[in-house]
Amino acid sequence: MLEQKFLNNNEIDFLMTVSKTLMSESEPDRIVNSLNDIFKTYLPVLKLQLFLWDETAARLRDFSKEWIGIDADSTDSKLDDIFYVLKKSNKNKFYFNSELVDFKIGVQDYDRVCHSISDKNNSVYFPLIVKNSVFGIISIEFSGLDEKLVFNTNFMDILHLSLMQISSVVMNHILKDQMEISLNFYEAMKDIAKIIESQYELAYIIPLIGEMIDRFISAHLIYIFIRNKEGRYELLWPNACKDKEIMALLERINIQTEYIISENNKIGIFPLINENTILGAIVAYSNVDKLNQKEIEYLVQLSKQSSVTIQRANVYAEVLKHATLDALTGLNNRRQFEMRLNQEIATTRRKNTPLCCIMLDVDYFKKVNDTYGHAAGDCVLKSVSQLILKEIREYDIASRYGGEEFFIILPQTNLEEASFVAQRLRKSIEETKMDIREAKVQNVEYLEITVSIGVSNFEPDESPEDFYHNADKALYEAKNRGRNKVVIYNRDCDCGCR
Repeated sequence: MLEQKFLNNNEIDFLMTVSKTLMSESEPDRIVNSLNDIFKTYLPVLKLQLFLWDETAARLRDFSKEWIGIDADSTDSKLDDIFYVLKKSNKNKFYFNSELVDFKIGVQDYDRVCHSISDKNNSVYFPLIVKNSVFGIISIEFSGLDEKLVFNTNFMDILHLSLMQISSVVMNHILKDQMEISLNFYEAMKDIAKIIESQYELAYIIPLIGEMIDRFISAHLIYIFIRNKEGRYELLWPNACKDKEIMALLERINIQTEYIISENNKIGIFPLINENTILGAIVAYSNVDKLNQKEIEYLVQLSKQSSVTIQRANVYAEVLKHATLDALTGLNNRRQFEMRLNQEIATTRRKNTPLCCIMLDVDYFKKVNDTYGHAAGDCVLKSVSQLILKEIREYDIASRYGGEEFFIILPQTNLEEASFVAQRLRKSIEETKMDIREAKVQNVEYLEITVSIGVSNFEPDESPEDFYHNADKALYEAKNRGRNKVVIYNRDCDCGCR
């Protein structure tokens, strides 16, 4: 029988195998699966599970499934009851079937425990303990047990030692996750503060903030609302929010509000307030998980930092309405682009000369920001801008259209010539190592990137919007074809597929 392995002095082998596994595995599901294999090898075990207590949700969660809550049925209610009893006990007890017994089973427990041993399956529940605090339970289902094994001193001592090791590793995993959350919080705070140095359009800033917080508060959906001049809250990120309770909670915001939490603790409203002005709100929503106090504290701080960034962006945007150059790249800004585009179209109509444009987008730019940080992304944008200026003529007009998109107006240029310029520019960017040393990314000084380009020519019956939208369609097709390509807009199929 399997239990003979313990009765033949193989307990140390068991303990060593458990120790090696706990040292080599790091993912929760792999830890639990490996422990199952080991226990089944040495003992008549059918199944081993680890459950951790979630103070916020007031329930046990399955450790192997990354904290997925167990369903609320009678079995789970029993597990909760067992956890509470073990938590209140003297920490040297465990549950054997329905009996609470000591690891050192005394004479007084012998008959009671023997009576509860089943010929078929036996359930045993051990506490997960660190520093005399019970934070979860290990559930082990045995097949028919021999009382010689249950009352074997060596077996109980070695099992107790292995459970202590498991408890320590699981707690280290929890602490590691908590440390990563704290680090992610401070990184998000720095990134949000950094945005204002190079970005000033809310349509660009808000998604960046949303994505940062969304990665940080992963168990909840994140929404960002901006308050318009009429006092209504408009959703800027993501695309839709249909929850009526969120909208009702938003209306409760006033200038003194720090945050609002729904009665079930699953919705959090965190106002964006700066200089006694309500700018909007960040909302965390879930229909399953509750917000814990630490997440609330983090979201309060993130909202305050976001408020400063958004307010500065609003002021900066007002100033830039009267400016002509993009602050980061030195190219024309979007407002100036629109003005120059109208001027060049008027000229080409009057003189009947050709006019073309190039729409350029940095491939996988979001990945650059996510991997190396927004400072590195800024370095890339500045380098691309310099290469654009190097490859075009003095009277060509280059603008930063928004984010990682650039627009180049090519006066007195036909489609063939424009295509040649686009290919030359694409190749130049592909072959240039982008210097990101200014961003001070550890062990990375240069990046290789590519761009996708759409090209279109102007027809006299088109509007300015049609002109650059055609280039945008060709750019979209270049992305669809695998990126790092130049596509010329084809009016015959209206999809930029030439």
